[in-house]
Amino acid sequence: MVLVVVFGVALLVAVLLSGLAARTVLSTSFLFLVGGALVSDGFLGLVHITPDSEIVAATADLALFAVLFTDGMHVSLPKLRANWKNPARALGLGMPLAFVFMGLVAHFLVGLDWTTAFLIGAVLAPTDPVFASAIVGRAEVPAKLRQLLNVESGINDGLALPVVLVLIAAAGPTAASAEASPGRIAIELLLGLVFGIALPLFVSVLVRFRLLGAEPKLQPLLPLATGIMLYAACHLTHANPYLAAFSAGAALAHVSPEAKVSFEPLGEALAELAKFAALLVFGALLTPRLFADLSFGGYAAVILAIVLIRPASLLLSLWGTRLSRKEKLVAAWFGPKGFASVVYGLLVLQAGIPQAQEAFTLIAVCIAFSIIAHSSTDVPIARAFDVEDLAGIPEPDEDPTGRPMEVRTDARA
Repeated sequence: MVLVVVFGVALLVAVLLSGLAARTVLSTSFLFLVGGALVSDGFLGLVHITPDSEIVAATADLALFAVLFTDGMHVSLPKLRANWKNPARALGLGMPLAFVFMGLVAHFLVGLDWTTAFLIGAVLAPTDPVFASAIVGRAEVPAKLRQLLNVESGINDGLALPVVLVLIAAAGPTAASAEASPGRIAIELLLGLVFGIALPLFVSVLVRFRLLGAEPKLQPLLPLATGIMLYAACHLTHANPYLAAFSAGAALAHVSPEAKVSFEPLGEALAELAKFAALLVFGALLTPRLFADLSFGGYAAVILAIVLIRPASLLLSLWGTRLSRKEKLVAAWFGPKGFASVVYGLLVLQAGIPQAQEAFTLIAVCIAFSIIAHSSTDVPIARAFDVEDLAGIPEPDEDPTGRPMEVRTDARA
């Protein structure tokens, strides 16, 4: 109950300061992270949460599912078909590069064995839709950039999971080894995709029956019911819930645009609540002892992961695209680590591999630093786009007769 009280107080403070946060570098996400840390065993000792506590995995899992479901609704399939090359580059080249570079850094700077080092690379390679949404949700940011970050962060969690499971099995004899066979992983991903597409289609067919139909005031609950059923079905069948959530959001928006419009305010609010709850719980894990356990080489790896590995990997993958220089730099910077990495890090810790504790410590500290860095820079970066648009200053490598006009139109939408 203490945690509920703390969450209520933190939520009240966050709402009261949200107007200020929208104009400055103050981050509401950071407030929940700090709030969780303050009430943990490392400081006030009001709540007692450990990495193996069930509430940690449950809140991170639910938050990631909720955000992926709502983010999937922002994906326009016609626009995605027309502009698939940039997300494909980020996923097909940028993500593997980040995985390899992080593995090399973890091995040489932290001293982890090769398998565990690349396991950390796989855990930290995906970007998080929760914190990427801080930039993709702002209308002043160019549409192509928003789409790139939204699609990349929505899909790469599901792509990373098979690699994480296989490397956990390869790191040592664990209970997860039997569950990490390539065939089983493929089935889980396929089931997630099938559920994510089939369930919204089934619901849309039901709605079209003459005797059925939702009252306007209850219409927002239709996608919510779909999401709840999907979440339960995935966990009962061991289907991949994250791929299912993102594909379900995209499918629902495509087959029922009116449901998307009615659900959007409620969905965004629920996703924010889930995110804040998970941040509070994760913050409770960030004790002084956790930070003290990380070596100097570990801190060097964390800094490199945030300021060099992700930016360099994505810039290389976007080389030669028609994105402006500023758009490439912003896309490269916004590679936040978040709830997907929390969930996968907990899988590593609970698998009991030889260097599990060292790996989780590095992952947790990297996520904490990333949350602080990325959630406090979204407003200044978004406003920089807005200022230049208002001033009518085109980017040097943009086509002054075409692309700036397209960006301004999308931004108003």
